Amino acid sequence: MRSPAWLLFGIITSVASQDTGNHPDWPRWCGKVYKPDYPSFDPGGQTLPPTPDPLAPLLHVQFKPRYSLYLESEKTGDFIVNAEISQFHGTHWGNNTSSNVEFYIKTTTDDKVLVGDSIPVNSTGNLFTFNLSDLTASLSPIEVTLTYSAEGPSVKTTLLYLPSKTSGSVTRIDNLNGGLHHLNAASNHTFKPILPYGFYASYDAFLALPNYSEAIQSYADLGLTGMVPLTHYPESASAFAYMDSINLYYMFDLRENYTNQTWVKEQVIAAKDGEALFSYWSVDEPDGWQAPFSAPAETYNTILSVDPYHPVSLVLNCQNYFFEQYSQGADILMADVYPIGITDSSANLSNSKWGTPCNSTYGDCGCDNCAGSVLDVSNRFDDLKSYEQWLGLWPKTKMFNPQAFHGEGYWARDPTAEESWVMVLLAINRGVKGVLGWVWPASEILSKAHGRLARVVSSGEEEDGVVGLLVEGKGPEKLSTASEVKGVDAAGWVDKEGRKMLISVVNTGEEEVEGMVELEVPGGSRVGKVVWDESGGSGGDGEWEVKEGKLTKNGLKGMGTALVILELSG
Repeated sequence: MRSPAWLLFGIITSVASQDTGNHPDWPRWCGKVYKPDYPSFDPGGQTLPPTPDPLAPLLHVQFKPRYSLYLESEKTGDFIVNAEISQFHGTHWGNNTSSNVEFYIKTTTDDKVLVGDSIPVNSTGNLFTFNLSDLTASLSPIEVTLTYSAEGPSVKTTLLYLPSKTSGSVTRIDNLNGGLHHLNAASNHTFKPILPYGFYASYDAFLALPNYSEAIQSYADLGLTGMVPLTHYPESASAFAYMDSINLYYMFDLRENYTNQTWVKEQVIAAKDGEALFSYWSVDEPDGWQAPFSAPAETYNTILSVDPYHPVSLVLNCQNYFFEQYSQGADILMADVYPIGITDSSANLSNSKWGTPCNSTYGDCGCDNCAGSVLDVSNRFDDLKSYEQWLGLWPKTKMFNPQAFHGEGYWARDPTAEESWVMVLLAINRGVKGVLGWVWPASEILSKAHGRLARVVSSGEEEDGVVGLLVEGKGPEKLSTASEVKGVDAAGWVDKEGRKMLISVVNTGEEEVEGMVELEVPGGSRVGKVVWDESGGSGGDGEWEVKEGKLTKNGLKGMGTALVILELSG
């Protein structure tokens, strides 16, 4: 799953047929040569900020179904409609003084009106209900068209309105907030918010053990709720059945032979009715391997032709290499960001194991264009958000693959427990909706560390609704601290009823933050419960309190983290 040294069966096929970027006949990673036998060059493929359109201001209208799929058993659905004023994307708005945009949403093939309404100019997240009974359930997507203004420009999207399943699970994406909702027998066949948190799990060292069921149960008993089993059918049919029986959510691994569409189809047929299946993992780091652009999309189409009831995930490795082309073949984008231990003298950014420097045009040091800091994680998810904005794309659901390993000549050590918590919460503060670390079995320290955090943000064992707030709440909204407080990263989520707010606080530095930390919060709020607090220690022993409209604490320890639920006044 990692870099050129990790030659996995099946992926070698795509490397051999690489045809992207510059000098495709040279050994490259993320478009850059990594051996000293070759000179450095611009790899190309960068996503760059757009140039303002000369006709700006523009009206950028976008719309999506609220959920990635609806079932025949549901009576109504919603569309999300955005109408932003943009300098880069959309149609000429010019001197139009209208404060509203009138629009119609119709089925493209038969012109059936589903919604006719208006929205305020420069607004987003507007919801409009429509009757699903006006449509016929089908396994194929239904194309719908939104037409607006007197000139009649239009935009298109697709709607999945599927026959209800009689067995197995269904997962859908909330296109408003990005979270996952899962339906199966354990949820009484109703959609439930989930945030899968766990690991990619070895076959030989874990799932193939004679006592695999005990091993899987011990994994779940840590508080871990998700897994990517690195195995297939038929060899691990009994392991999948056990995960189904204990409702341990799993993403099904197809990356080993994803270019073989016959094999992909056979595996999807075998996996599609799993009770705990929540997604498919189609391709591993196609940007790193410089796979043909068409490869992820071809696999995506094969998967959905067999199983439209689950989303497809794809892992990106590179910081900025043909993002648009490689991200098209998935509903969920995962990111491999492994920054810990890459700056050790045995494997550093200026002298890779390959004997070359590592920079934007040369080399491979295990984390593309990274500085070797926990901040590489937040920077990477900020980058992905920027690329989607620059390209005018609807944001896709994101998941994070935290580092839980070392070695291979790239990484000198494992992350500490504190570094792991910081990296995960930095990603959650950027809106990720799943956490799947590489690789299990992990060290005892990291196994317990991730299990502890998973119990709070994922398992639902807390009665405080953390999972619901992270998956369904409005957010994350970045929260600012006073200018003199450095290195503190904070975000907040407000629940649907506006009664609770979850706040995540991270000290990204190794040094203590001394003095009072203050975060602006809604007036009249109070601390309901501190559900996670690893912020104490020397210099950080203060309590979390709300004073004069600010959430405060006296001091944060280095690499300190906290999750606080506020009760809002209403």
